[in-house]
Amino acid sequence: MTTPQSRAIEAMVAHHAALEDGVARRAAAVRASTEPGAAHGPAIAALVAYVADEVLPHAVAEEQTLYRAATADAELAETVAGMVDEHRRLASLADRLATASDGPGAVAEAEALASLFASHVAKENERILPRLASDPSVDLAGLLVELHRLTEAAQSGTGAPEEPAAPDAETLLVGVVLAATRRLADAGRGDEACRLAAEAWAAVRVPRPDLASRVTAALHRLVRSATAQPVAFASGEQAARYGADPVLDVRALAPARRHEVIFDSYGTLRPGSGFVLVNDHDPKPLRYQFEAEHAGAYTWDVLEAGPRTWRVRIGRPAAAA
Repeated sequence: MTTPQSRAIEAMVAHHAALEDGVARRAAAVRASTEPGAAHGPAIAALVAYVADEVLPHAVAEEQTLYRAATADAELAETVAGMVDEHRRLASLADRLATASDGPGAVAEAEALASLFASHVAKENERILPRLASDPSVDLAGLLVELHRLTEAAQSGTGAPEEPAAPDAETLLVGVVLAATRRLADAGRGDEACRLAAEAWAAVRVPRPDLASRVTAALHRLVRSATAQPVAFASGEQAARYGADPVLDVRALAPARRHEVIFDSYGTLRPGSGFVLVNDHDPKPLRYQFEAEHAGAYTWDVLEAGPRTWRVRIGRPAAAA
């Protein structure tokens, strides 16, 4: 005899299986797209979009529902903390995949993402759900309804609020702008889409850092649709002169923290000074943001452009005489 609890578990496991299959198939497409003569860009974009549109909204909703209920169980607390960390790692892998500069690098990121998600789903199915089902105080059917509501809220761009609430005007406006950037990108106007997203980021960076993070994530996805620009490397004389500049290596920082640290470092520069940024992916989204917020007031000299390490000297121009 089925019960609301057992039906809820079946529905959750089935949805996990669908998500896992969606990730696995798209990761396999990335791998196949790197064969000679194939274009890997569309396959990468498809996997990144699936993670952004399906996997991560579901993850956000899980943290507010299943994980919140599971933390009441002392024996699950450590597992839940690890699962939340894996959500952040999935987002980071999607970000790295979106900015992969070559086929082998894209395959490595796609396979790491698919492997992590498969093990993540297995832990939810085998550890968290059975434990919650055995707790008579947990209403799994009710959690499933709330999980669906919050997932839909995250997918629509209104976030996953603690209590149902109408989104504020700034959130709505950012949602409209991001929808416009997607339409521009789909119409082949990727550069315009990136500039518009960067301008939105500059407008909300200080008053609404939560929205700024959302726009930054969108910008990382949009740059793949932008027209590739030739990389202008610093001359040998410039590179030698920049050797004495301080180095800001952000590779060990969480992706969500990197842009904040970089702009804080820029804010401390005196006219004529600069620092060398070291990153593990092409900082093209950052360049759009600098252009939106500091047009004409910064310098950007590429010292190294991948495939694993990028080094850019960011400076503040000397004051005019």
